[in-house]
Amino acid sequence: MNDTVLSVGGASPYDVVVGSDLAERLPGMLGVGVQRVAVVFSDALGDLVRPVLDSLAAAYDVMVLPIPDGERAKGAAVAVACWDALGEAGFTRSDAIVTFGGGATTDLGGFVAATWLRGVRVVHVPTTLLAMVDAAVGGKTGVNTRSGKNLVGSFHEPAGVLCDLATLATLPRPELVAGLGEVVKCGFIADPRILELVETTDPETLTADSPVLRELVERAIRVKIDVVVADLKETGGFGGHPGREVLNYGHTMAHAIERAENYGIRHGEAVALGCVYVAELASRAGTLAPQIVARHHAAFARVGLPTTYDGASFDELHAAMKVDKKTRGSQLRFVVLSDLAVPTVLAGPSEVDLRSAFDVLVGGRA
Repeated sequence: MNDTVLSVGGASPYDVVVGSDLAERLPGMLGVGVQRVAVVFSDALGDLVRPVLDSLAAAYDVMVLPIPDGERAKGAAVAVACWDALGEAGFTRSDAIVTFGGGATTDLGGFVAATWLRGVRVVHVPTTLLAMVDAAVGGKTGVNTRSGKNLVGSFHEPAGVLCDLATLATLPRPELVAGLGEVVKCGFIADPRILELVETTDPETLTADSPVLRELVERAIRVKIDVVVADLKETGGFGGHPGREVLNYGHTMAHAIERAENYGIRHGEAVALGCVYVAELASRAGTLAPQIVARHHAAFARVGLPTTYDGASFDELHAAMKVDKKTRGSQLRFVVLSDLAVPTVLAGPSEVDLRSAFDVLVGGRA
Protein backbone atom coordinates (compact mmCIF):
# COMPACT_ATOMS: atom_id res chain seq x y z
CA MET A 1 0.00 0.00 0.00
CA ASN A 2 1.27 3.46 -0.87
CA ASP A 3 2.38 5.93 1.77
CA THR A 4 -0.06 8.68 2.68
CA VAL A 5 1.33 12.21 3.03
CA LEU A 6 -0.70 14.57 5.22
CA SER A 7 0.52 18.15 5.01
CA VAL A 8 0.48 20.48 8.00
CA GLY A 9 0.24 24.12 6.97
CA GLY A 10 1.01 27.25 8.91
CA ALA A 11 4.14 29.27 9.52
CA SER A 12 6.36 26.17 9.65
CA PRO A 13 4.78 23.60 7.30
CA TYR A 14 5.75 19.94 7.46
CA ASP A 15 4.49 16.53 6.38
CA VAL A 16 3.12 13.60 8.36
CA VAL A 17 3.76 10.39 6.44
CA VAL A 18 1.71 7.26 7.18
CA GLY A 19 2.91 3.96 5.77
CA SER A 20 5.35 1.13 6.41
CA ASP A 21 9.15 0.83 6.39
CA LEU A 22 9.72 4.58 6.28
CA ALA A 23 13.28 4.88 7.61
CA GLU A 24 14.65 5.85 4.21
CA ARG A 25 12.50 9.01 4.28
CA LEU A 26 14.35 10.42 7.29
CA PRO A 27 17.19 12.24 5.46
CA GLY A 28 14.70 14.05 3.25
CA MET A 29 12.79 15.31 6.27
CA LEU A 30 15.93 16.41 8.09
CA GLY A 31 16.84 18.65 5.17
CA VAL A 32 20.13 20.11 4.01
CA GLY A 33 22.98 21.35 6.15
CA VAL A 34 22.58 18.84 8.98
CA GLN A 35 25.82 17.11 9.99
CA ARG A 36 24.95 15.47 13.31
CA VAL A 37 21.77 13.79 14.44
CA ALA A 38 20.95 12.85 18.02
CA VAL A 39 18.46 10.01 18.29
CA VAL A 40 16.33 10.12 21.44
CA PHE A 41 14.72 6.74 21.99
CA SER A 42 13.23 4.63 24.73
CA ASP A 43 15.81 2.25 26.18
CA ALA A 44 13.22 -0.52 25.78
CA LEU A 45 13.41 -0.17 21.98
CA GLY A 46 17.11 -0.87 21.44
CA ASP A 47 16.50 -3.51 18.77
CA LEU A 48 13.61 -1.76 17.03
CA VAL A 49 15.53 1.49 16.58
CA ARG A 50 18.38 -0.19 14.69
CA PRO A 51 17.01 0.41 11.12
CA VAL A 52 16.63 4.10 11.93
CA LEU A 53 20.19 4.33 13.24
CA ASP A 54 21.51 2.49 10.20
CA SER A 55 19.61 4.76 7.81
CA LEU A 56 20.97 7.87 9.50
CA ALA A 57 24.54 6.59 9.86
CA ALA A 58 24.90 6.48 6.09
CA ALA A 59 24.59 10.27 5.89
CA TYR A 60 25.28 11.78 9.33
CA ASP A 61 27.33 11.57 12.47
CA VAL A 62 24.88 9.91 14.85
CA MET A 63 24.78 10.11 18.63
CA VAL A 64 22.36 8.01 20.67
CA LEU A 65 20.41 9.33 23.64
CA PRO A 66 18.55 6.42 25.27
CA ILE A 67 16.00 7.52 27.87
CA PRO A 68 13.75 5.63 30.32
CA ASP A 69 10.61 4.00 28.98
CA GLY A 70 7.20 5.60 29.39
CA GLU A 71 6.34 8.50 31.67
CA ARG A 72 9.58 8.01 33.62
CA ALA A 73 11.26 9.80 30.73
CA LYS A 74 9.24 12.97 31.16
CA GLY A 75 11.14 14.57 34.01
CA ALA A 76 13.53 17.49 34.36
CA ALA A 77 16.43 15.20 35.27
CA VAL A 78 16.15 13.32 31.97
CA ALA A 79 16.00 16.57 30.02
CA VAL A 80 19.10 17.86 31.83
CA ALA A 81 20.96 14.64 31.01
CA CYS A 82 20.12 15.10 27.33
CA TRP A 83 21.21 18.75 27.38
CA ASP A 84 24.49 17.79 29.02
CA ALA A 85 25.14 15.13 26.38
CA LEU A 86 24.41 17.60 23.57
CA GLY A 87 26.72 20.14 25.15
CA GLU A 88 29.57 17.67 25.55
CA ALA A 89 29.18 16.70 21.89
CA GLY A 90 29.23 20.32 20.74
CA PHE A 91 25.76 19.99 19.22
CA THR A 92 24.97 23.11 17.18
CA ARG A 93 21.84 24.85 15.95
CA SER A 94 22.34 23.38 12.46
CA ASP A 95 22.23 19.82 13.84
CA ALA A 96 18.99 17.88 14.43
CA ILE A 97 17.19 15.50 16.76
CA VAL A 98 15.16 12.42 15.87
CA THR A 99 12.79 10.94 18.42
CA PHE A 100 11.84 7.27 18.27
CA GLY A 101 9.27 5.85 20.63
CA GLY A 102 5.91 6.49 22.23
CA GLY A 103 4.29 9.72 23.29
CA ALA A 104 6.51 10.21 26.33
CA THR A 105 9.59 9.98 24.09
CA THR A 106 8.28 12.45 21.51
CA ASP A 107 7.21 14.83 24.30
CA LEU A 108 10.59 14.70 26.04
CA GLY A 109 12.67 14.66 22.86
CA GLY A 110 10.62 17.49 21.40
CA PHE A 111 11.13 19.52 24.58
CA VAL A 112 14.88 18.98 24.41
CA ALA A 113 14.86 20.08 20.76
CA ALA A 114 12.74 23.14 21.60
CA THR A 115 15.04 24.30 24.38
CA TRP A 116 18.54 23.38 23.17
CA LEU A 117 20.02 26.60 21.76
CA ARG A 118 16.43 27.90 21.79
CA GLY A 119 15.37 25.43 19.15
CA VAL A 120 16.85 22.85 16.79
CA ARG A 121 15.20 20.78 14.10
CA VAL A 122 13.36 17.62 15.19
CA VAL A 123 11.72 14.73 13.33
CA HIS A 124 9.41 12.42 15.24
CA VAL A 125 9.17 8.69 14.51
CA PRO A 126 6.31 7.55 16.78
CA THR A 127 6.13 3.82 17.45
CA THR A 128 2.78 3.61 19.27
CA LEU A 129 -0.74 4.28 18.07
CA LEU A 130 -1.15 6.91 20.78
CA ALA A 131 1.94 8.81 19.67
CA MET A 132 1.00 8.63 15.99
CA VAL A 133 -2.44 10.17 16.40
CA ASP A 134 -1.65 12.54 19.26
CA ALA A 135 1.74 13.31 20.79
CA ALA A 136 3.93 13.45 17.67
CA VAL A 137 1.73 15.83 15.68
CA GLY A 138 1.09 19.46 16.54
CA GLY A 139 4.25 20.76 18.15
CA LYS A 140 3.38 20.40 21.82
CA THR A 141 6.31 19.28 23.96
CA GLY A 142 6.66 18.95 27.70
CA VAL A 143 7.69 17.28 30.91
CA ASN A 144 5.83 16.41 34.10
CA THR A 145 6.36 17.85 37.55
CA ARG A 146 5.23 16.73 40.99
CA SER A 147 2.28 19.09 40.58
CA GLY A 148 0.93 17.52 37.43
CA LYS A 149 1.36 16.35 33.86
CA ASN A 150 2.76 18.51 31.03
CA LEU A 151 2.84 21.65 33.16
CA VAL A 152 6.28 22.62 31.78
CA GLY A 153 6.70 22.67 28.03
CA SER A 154 6.94 24.55 24.79
CA PHE A 155 5.40 24.69 21.33
CA HIS A 156 7.98 23.46 18.81
CA GLU A 157 6.77 22.14 15.49
CA PRO A 158 8.69 19.20 13.99
CA ALA A 159 10.31 19.18 10.59
CA GLY A 160 8.33 16.03 9.88
CA VAL A 161 6.61 12.98 11.36
CA LEU A 162 6.98 9.38 10.15
CA CYS A 163 4.16 7.07 11.26
CA ASP A 164 5.49 3.61 10.42
CA LEU A 165 2.50 1.31 10.90
CA ALA A 166 4.79 -1.74 10.86
CA THR A 167 6.01 -0.79 14.34
CA LEU A 168 2.49 -1.30 15.70
CA ALA A 169 2.93 -5.04 15.17
CA THR A 170 5.42 -5.02 18.04
CA LEU A 171 2.97 -3.44 20.51
CA PRO A 172 1.36 -5.53 23.23
CA ARG A 173 -2.38 -5.60 22.57
CA PRO A 174 -3.24 -3.43 25.62
CA GLU A 175 -0.98 -0.68 24.28
CA LEU A 176 -2.68 -0.72 20.89
CA VAL A 177 -6.10 -0.63 22.56
CA ALA A 178 -5.01 2.27 24.74
CA GLY A 179 -4.10 4.26 21.64
CA LEU A 180 -7.67 3.90 20.45
CA GLY A 181 -8.71 6.17 23.33
CA GLU A 182 -7.38 9.21 21.46
CA VAL A 183 -8.82 7.93 18.18
CA VAL A 184 -12.35 7.54 19.56
CA LYS A 185 -12.00 10.97 21.20
CA CYS A 186 -11.39 12.45 17.73
CA GLY A 187 -14.59 10.82 16.55
CA PHE A 188 -16.62 12.60 19.20
CA ILE A 189 -15.05 16.04 18.83
CA ALA A 190 -14.77 16.29 15.04
CA ASP A 191 -15.19 13.20 12.83
CA PRO A 192 -18.23 10.97 13.46
CA ARG A 193 -17.07 8.64 10.68
CA ILE A 194 -14.45 7.41 13.17
CA LEU A 195 -17.25 6.36 15.51
CA GLU A 196 -19.07 4.58 12.69
CA LEU A 197 -15.94 2.60 11.83
CA VAL A 198 -15.39 1.67 15.47
CA GLU A 199 -19.01 0.67 15.95
CA THR A 200 -19.17 -1.54 12.84
CA THR A 201 -15.73 -3.20 12.95
CA ASP A 202 -14.81 -6.22 15.03
CA PRO A 203 -12.22 -4.67 17.39
CA GLU A 204 -10.14 -7.86 17.28
CA THR A 205 -9.46 -7.20 13.59
CA LEU A 206 -7.87 -3.81 14.33
CA THR A 207 -4.27 -4.93 13.93
CA ALA A 208 -1.16 -3.29 12.49
CA ASP A 209 -1.97 -4.43 8.94
CA SER A 210 -5.68 -3.60 9.14
CA PRO A 211 -6.94 -1.18 6.45
CA VAL A 212 -9.56 0.04 8.91
CA LEU A 213 -6.94 0.82 11.55
CA ARG A 214 -4.97 2.73 8.92
CA GLU A 215 -8.06 4.76 8.04
CA LEU A 216 -8.66 5.46 11.72
CA VAL A 217 -5.07 6.63 12.13
CA GLU A 218 -5.24 8.91 9.10
CA ARG A 219 -8.61 10.36 10.11
CA ALA A 220 -7.45 11.06 13.67
CA ILE A 221 -4.29 12.75 12.38
CA ARG A 222 -6.36 14.90 10.02
CA VAL A 223 -8.52 16.00 12.95
CA LYS A 224 -5.45 17.07 14.86
CA ILE A 225 -3.91 18.83 11.85
CA ASP A 226 -7.08 20.84 11.20
CA VAL A 227 -7.20 21.96 14.82
CA VAL A 228 -3.53 22.88 15.30
CA VAL A 229 -3.26 24.76 12.02
CA ALA A 230 -6.14 26.98 13.14
CA ASP A 231 -4.83 27.45 16.70
CA LEU A 232 -1.23 26.31 17.11
CA LYS A 233 -0.54 27.81 20.54
CA GLU A 234 -3.94 27.23 22.14
CA THR A 235 -4.88 30.91 22.18
CA GLY A 236 -8.54 30.16 21.55
CA GLY A 237 -11.01 29.54 18.78
CA PHE A 238 -13.66 31.65 17.13
CA GLY A 239 -17.44 31.69 17.29
CA GLY A 240 -17.59 29.73 20.52
CA HIS A 241 -15.25 26.94 19.33
CA PRO A 242 -12.62 26.15 22.02
CA GLY A 243 -9.79 26.08 19.46
CA ARG A 244 -6.89 23.76 20.22
CA GLU A 245 -8.30 23.11 23.68
CA VAL A 246 -10.77 20.77 21.95
CA LEU A 247 -7.96 18.21 21.69
CA ASN A 248 -7.99 18.11 25.50
CA TYR A 249 -11.51 16.71 25.51
CA GLY A 250 -11.58 14.37 28.50
CA HIS A 251 -8.05 15.28 29.52
CA THR A 252 -8.81 17.34 32.63
CA MET A 253 -10.06 14.27 34.44
CA ALA A 254 -7.66 11.98 32.56
CA HIS A 255 -4.57 13.84 33.76
CA ALA A 256 -5.93 13.89 37.32
CA ILE A 257 -6.40 10.11 37.22
CA GLU A 258 -2.92 9.58 35.76
CA ARG A 259 -1.38 11.64 38.53
CA ALA A 260 -3.41 9.88 41.23
CA GLU A 261 -2.31 6.51 39.82
CA ASN A 262 1.34 7.67 39.69
CA TYR A 263 1.14 7.20 35.91
CA GLY A 264 0.49 3.50 36.34
CA ILE A 265 -2.54 3.75 34.07
CA ARG A 266 -2.12 4.08 30.30
CA HIS A 267 -2.88 7.53 28.92
CA GLY A 268 -5.48 6.26 26.45
CA GLU A 269 -7.28 4.41 29.22
CA ALA A 270 -7.38 7.57 31.31
CA VAL A 271 -8.63 9.55 28.29
CA ALA A 272 -11.51 7.10 27.84
CA LEU A 273 -12.49 7.60 31.48
CA GLY A 274 -12.13 11.36 31.12
CA CYS A 275 -14.33 11.49 28.03
CA VAL A 276 -17.03 9.45 29.71
CA TYR A 277 -16.81 11.77 32.71
CA VAL A 278 -17.22 15.00 30.71
CA ALA A 279 -20.08 13.50 28.72
CA GLU A 280 -21.89 12.80 31.99
CA LEU A 281 -20.95 16.28 33.23
CA ALA A 282 -22.31 17.90 30.06
CA SER A 283 -25.52 15.95 30.45
CA ARG A 284 -25.98 17.35 33.95
CA ALA A 285 -25.24 20.85 32.71
CA GLY A 286 -27.97 20.39 30.10
CA THR A 287 -25.77 20.61 27.00
CA LEU A 288 -25.62 16.99 25.79
CA ALA A 289 -28.37 14.58 24.86
CA PRO A 290 -28.59 11.25 26.73
CA GLN A 291 -28.10 9.16 23.57
CA ILE A 292 -24.72 10.76 22.89
CA VAL A 293 -23.68 10.23 26.50
CA ALA A 294 -24.62 6.56 26.13
CA ARG A 295 -22.63 6.41 22.89
CA HIS A 296 -19.52 7.46 24.84
CA HIS A 297 -19.88 4.51 27.19
CA ALA A 298 -20.55 2.09 24.32
CA ALA A 299 -17.81 3.23 21.91
CA PHE A 300 -14.96 3.19 24.41
CA ALA A 301 -16.11 -0.11 25.91
CA ARG A 302 -16.40 -1.69 22.45
CA VAL A 303 -12.69 -1.29 21.75
CA GLY A 304 -11.78 -2.59 25.21
CA LEU A 305 -11.22 0.63 27.13
CA PRO A 306 -12.46 1.24 30.68
CA THR A 307 -15.60 3.29 31.33
CA THR A 308 -15.66 2.93 35.13
CA TYR A 309 -13.06 3.86 37.73
CA ASP A 310 -12.73 2.85 41.39
CA GLY A 311 -9.33 4.30 42.29
CA ALA A 312 -8.79 7.74 43.81
CA SER A 313 -11.55 9.66 45.56
CA PHE A 314 -13.43 12.56 44.05
CA ASP A 315 -11.78 14.97 46.47
CA GLU A 316 -8.29 13.84 45.42
CA LEU A 317 -9.11 14.12 41.73
CA HIS A 318 -10.90 17.43 42.20
CA ALA A 319 -7.76 18.88 43.79
CA ALA A 320 -5.63 17.60 40.90
CA MET A 321 -8.00 19.08 38.30
CA LYS A 322 -7.55 22.52 39.85
CA VAL A 323 -3.98 22.67 38.48
CA ASP A 324 -5.06 21.66 34.99
CA LYS A 325 -3.81 23.98 32.21
CA LYS A 326 -7.39 24.99 31.28
CA THR A 327 -8.21 26.21 34.80
CA ARG A 328 -8.53 29.98 35.13
CA GLY A 329 -8.00 31.20 38.68
CA SER A 330 -10.16 29.01 40.89
CA GLN A 331 -12.60 28.19 38.09
CA LEU A 332 -12.48 24.76 36.46
CA ARG A 333 -13.05 24.73 32.70
CA PHE A 334 -13.94 21.64 30.68
CA VAL A 335 -14.20 21.05 26.96
CA VAL A 336 -17.64 19.49 26.50
CA LEU A 337 -19.98 18.74 23.61
CA SER A 338 -23.33 20.32 22.84
CA ASP A 339 -23.81 17.75 20.08
CA LEU A 340 -21.72 15.24 18.20
CA ALA A 341 -18.68 17.09 16.79
CA VAL A 342 -19.91 20.38 18.29
CA PRO A 343 -17.46 21.22 21.09
CA THR A 344 -17.73 24.12 23.52
CA VAL A 345 -16.35 25.11 26.92
CA LEU A 346 -18.15 24.59 30.22
CA ALA A 347 -16.75 27.01 32.78
CA GLY A 348 -17.34 26.73 36.50
CA PRO A 349 -19.67 23.71 36.73
CA SER A 350 -21.25 23.19 40.12
CA GLU A 351 -19.65 20.82 42.57
CA VAL A 352 -22.96 18.97 42.69
CA ASP A 353 -22.68 18.21 38.96
CA LEU A 354 -18.99 17.38 39.26
CA ARG A 355 -19.67 14.86 42.01
CA SER A 356 -22.73 13.42 40.32
CA ALA A 357 -20.81 12.76 37.09
CA PHE A 358 -18.05 11.13 39.13
CA ASP A 359 -20.57 8.87 40.86
CA VAL A 360 -21.51 7.45 37.45
CA LEU A 361 -17.83 6.95 36.63
CA VAL A 362 -17.47 4.91 39.80
CA GLY A 363 -20.71 2.97 39.60
CA GLY A 364 -21.31 2.77 35.86
CA ARG A 365 -24.54 3.52 34.02
CA ALA A 366 -27.71 1.96 35.35
